[in-house]
Amino acid sequence: MLSYRHGYHAGNYADVLKHSMLIQVLKAMQKKDKPYVYIDTHAGAGAYSLTDEFAQKTGEYLEGVAKLWDHTNLPTALANYVETVQHFNAEFDGELTVYPGSPAIVDVELRPQDRMVLHELHGTDHELLADYFAEDKQVKVIKGDGLQGLIAAVPPLERRGVILIDPSYEMKTDYQDVAKAIIKAHKRFATGTFILWYPVVKREQTEAMLTLLKNSGIKKQLRIEQGISADSDEFGMTAAGLWVINPPWQLDELAKETLDYLAPLLGGADGSISVKWEVGE
Repeated sequence: MLSYRHGYHAGNYADVLKHSMLIQVLKAMQKKDKPYVYIDTHAGAGAYSLTDEFAQKTGEYLEGVAKLWDHTNLPTALANYVETVQHFNAEFDGELTVYPGSPAIVDVELRPQDRMVLHELHGTDHELLADYFAEDKQVKVIKGDGLQGLIAAVPPLERRGVILIDPSYEMKTDYQDVAKAIIKAHKRFATGTFILWYPVVKREQTEAMLTLLKNSGIKKQLRIEQGISADSDEFGMTAAGLWVINPPWQLDELAKETLDYLAPLLGGADGSISVKWEVGE
């Protein structure tokens, strides 16, 4: 059941969008001195080698982060993102060799007063994640269901938080379960910033999940999506996006600037981009 390993997909076009936006959300949180918590429901292994069999088998990073590696004069969000990934590759003389997962990226941004709560159910990835943060007292690594863990983790003592929900969607029920968990968590922590990553494999499945959120009564819901090809019934992900509840100020503008740059670089001829307030104030 737990066959998904993010190592196959690390650094792909979906990661570029997800992580460039995540960094901007964290930077917005840092504008106040008050502490915040970062909660990750599906944290993965922490970081990934791009030279191992997983990444080399798919080569997805070559159509993602690799295409940005030597670019200069990047838009703000992409410049911050590439700088962060470069930080993890400094020991490799700047060659793109390692890709940081979301927890590693957040760890770079974490201030002394902040903390992380990471959930991972996959046995091997949990072990790697626990080893990665073994000496870090600001980080709690939990082996278990991240959606259940999310409910238990909110509201946080800090009363400020960023929650990333990034499941594998291996099971069809994941789509409904994710939406229900976010709605439940939001009732407990209405001021948190919730970032849901979603794939478009079958558009109707994805939209059914997003419609549940849209019709939940929750305010301030922003869609950020990049498609690399037209929707299709064939196997494979044609688009990926972020559904952000309570996004920080100007994230929509940063997202538009980012996607305008990425569209011709990473998108196909039938690609598309969307930055839309699905629910306003």
